[in-house]
Amino acid sequence: MASRFPLTGLALAFSLLLSGCFDKTEEQQLTALKVKADQLEKKVEAIQDPQLKEAVTTLGASLLMIQRIALEMQTKPVETEYGEDVMALLKDYPDSQAVTDTYINGLFIQRRTSDSDFLTTLEPIFPFSFRSPDEFPFPHNVDWKSVTLDNQKVVPFSKDREEEATELQLVPATDSETATNDLELIYPYKDDALPPIQKNKPNPVTLIGELQVVTPRKVSSFELTKKDVGAKRADDNITVTLLSLDKNFAEVEIENSADLPDELVDEELNPLVVQAQDKTGQFLTRAGGITQNPSQVTFYEKKLDTLMEQKQLTPEFQAQLNAEMHTFHRQQKTHYAKVYFNGMVDKVDVSVLDYSQTKISKTELSVPIRQFDEHTFGLEVQPLLLPVVVHDNQAADFLKTYDMNEEQLKKSIVIHQDVENLEDAKIEFSHPQTFNEELVGSSLSIDDSPIAFYAQGADDKPGSKIDLPLDSYELDVAQGDISYDLTQFPQLPAYAKGMMPLFLANIEKSFMDVAELPKGLSLKGNALVIDQAAFPTDTWRFYAKDNAGKYLKEILAVSHQASQYSENVFDVHYFYGQPTSLEAYQRTDLKRVDYNFQVKLDKPNAASLEQLNQNTPATPDDDDE
Repeated sequence: MASRFPLTGLALAFSLLLSGCFDKTEEQQLTALKVKADQLEKKVEAIQDPQLKEAVTTLGASLLMIQRIALEMQTKPVETEYGEDVMALLKDYPDSQAVTDTYINGLFIQRRTSDSDFLTTLEPIFPFSFRSPDEFPFPHNVDWKSVTLDNQKVVPFSKDREEEATELQLVPATDSETATNDLELIYPYKDDALPPIQKNKPNPVTLIGELQVVTPRKVSSFELTKKDVGAKRADDNITVTLLSLDKNFAEVEIENSADLPDELVDEELNPLVVQAQDKTGQFLTRAGGITQNPSQVTFYEKKLDTLMEQKQLTPEFQAQLNAEMHTFHRQQKTHYAKVYFNGMVDKVDVSVLDYSQTKISKTELSVPIRQFDEHTFGLEVQPLLLPVVVHDNQAADFLKTYDMNEEQLKKSIVIHQDVENLEDAKIEFSHPQTFNEELVGSSLSIDDSPIAFYAQGADDKPGSKIDLPLDSYELDVAQGDISYDLTQFPQLPAYAKGMMPLFLANIEKSFMDVAELPKGLSLKGNALVIDQAAFPTDTWRFYAKDNAGKYLKEILAVSHQASQYSENVFDVHYFYGQPTSLEAYQRTDLKRVDYNFQVKLDKPNAASLEQLNQNTPATPDDDDE
């Protein structure tokens, strides 16, 4: 767990910070920001010391970005978008330590199939995903040390790869944006050499590393509404105050009367998780927010001023700055957040992670490497039994939509437009992802879907219909959008009217005890084996429950085939825990739903309109003139 570096770390610490209130117009604020950016750029250009220049640039740019985000939050329209309860995970376990233990003990390493003879990808799979921090809410970090091969050779981990190395390398995967914790084992080769023979190539068997987790001693939860504004609520050494609650944001301050351990003072710990629900009871996604109070902002602004007074970033000055930062962090007893949400807030859920009386725990890892190919030839089911139970907390809400009706589907539709590309303008008909949609499938076709474009008429109503060539617009039913090419329109359209075909699956739900499964289904330990001949994937879904009646989270799924040309195909679904019953969902029919629409079209920007006017084809009337 790297300590917070007092300068460059601020770019992350401030990424959602807003630096104060504005009483100017948006245009004036943008102009003021540009002036400040120009002034900072000139000051940075005058700095000779590279380290000092980098520090000033990082901190100064962060502070400017903060103000820009503040402006965007204040002017952003309120559009409802639903998410998940990011703290639902904690409700399944008796205490915080049990969550951490499950996280560590549920780890295994998946060796992924590669097309390259010189490359093997190793993917750490945790029961709570590394790729989505919300799924594991405690600060964590993994340091990989080495990999052991089946010939007993040990390959050390290196952050940097050598392009012409003569030895095996264990390095971070190149696709770091989507697989930040994946590793690659690179076998040496020469351009004029043949690929290594697969059967003689040593393969990885164990990955060695260290996992560090800061486990809070306790998590306190508070449910607050408008009537709680200004009141203090307490639990043990935690006090929470709801400072304000408006239509799309909540402002919260917490105080912890207990001190942090010294080793955690400079860590990037955010003990405050603020969520919101609207009147439907669904959780709203975050749009952005404040993570520092005004006094903290002032402190960092003074640090920037002090930095710009220096000629160079000397070790002595750096040590002094570190000490000042540490003292400042030690003095912070409160944490502040002003969080904006995508939707209208009805109540707020505040979770406080108490890091007093805790420490960074380190666990030495020696994890076996397994290979589960997405498609396997052979009938042997490989075991994957892990010593943890993990429940799928979102399954129940997701599955509720299996029997949604036409009215519910139509009400969920949100129409978006994109006119940035004149040749590929779009009208998009989107709706929240549902379980029903999952069983609709992708093989969708239609015979008719009347769509027409209209000029601007009187009283903000559609005018005359615009005659268009057939290839000027296109309907994509699977994606739920209409693309149209404005360069082929004789005049700028103002409205689109027509019908977008949607689809609903008719789904039958049934229950099965694992002791009495029908032919085509079987259970091998924690693995559900499904014969595709009896239960084809495109029309069936299965969810497993344990003896507590809770949905089990799936680890992974693979498909088996007896041989390349065999019709004997079955799927295997592995679960974190032992299934005792199944819920089965079968699509019995597919129903078309006609969604009639009239959309007032967005106009392209001024530059695009000018380009469009220059390229607009002449109409017959124009030729007569």
